Amino acid sequence: MIRLSELPEDIQERVHATRERVARLHGELPANNLVVWTAGNVSERVEGTDLFVIKPSGVRYDELCAETMVVCTCDGEKIDDGTPSELSPSSDTAAHAYVYRHMSKVGGIVHTHSTYATAFAAAHRPIPCVLTMMSDEFGGEVPVGPFAIIGDDSIGRGIVETLKDSRSPAVLMANHGPFTIGKNGEAAVKAAVMVEEVARTVAIAEQLGTPIPVAQKHTDTLYERYQKVYGQH
Repeated sequence: MIRLSELPEDIQERVHATRERVARLHGELPANNLVVWTAGNVSERVEGTDLFVIKPSGVRYDELCAETMVVCTCDGEKIDDGTPSELSPSSDTAAHAYVYRHMSKVGGIVHTHSTYATAFAAAHRPIPCVLTMMSDEFGGEVPVGPFAIIGDDSIGRGIVETLKDSRSPAVLMANHGPFTIGKNGEAAVKAAVMVEEVARTVAIAEQLGTPIPVAQKHTDTLYERYQKVYGQH
């Protein structure tokens, strides 16, 4: 087992900073009504390493802090971080590890069971691109990934296969719920918040009638502008 204390000091400092950041980001999930009880998780890659930090399994959100975050290798193995805690990593760890190994630009991953996005996943239905917000954030529809059993890297394989050629940072894993990716943990959390927001709006729109898709040419223009022009650079 890798021991954190045996790694270079600068990597130990990066691990510590990542644990603090990931612990803080977990607070965004209940704050945005994306999870209940102990469900869901955030992970973030430790920059410049083959390590990532993830939530411990089955621990309530009000009990999370930097010290309870679990450090793993991108092969999904927990490392000895020198803390007295014997907490096991999230049951989704193998899925996160697979994504990190196969999508080098991904620096953060989030999984939730947020109500509306999960409802689309239960119906095996993508969220259609009927909002300019979706064009901005997702570059089109939010796709559905395959059914996969938790516990090994099956979910990770489904995420990679579904998103490798998609502009969407979110996938609805069939009968399970949304997984989101980003350049870091914060970007993945934002995608998780946004996918639930658009799922809720589209579900309500469908009660009023048939939502009208945004034309592909407009989606392309909106996505390009939002990704390269919007905000501060």
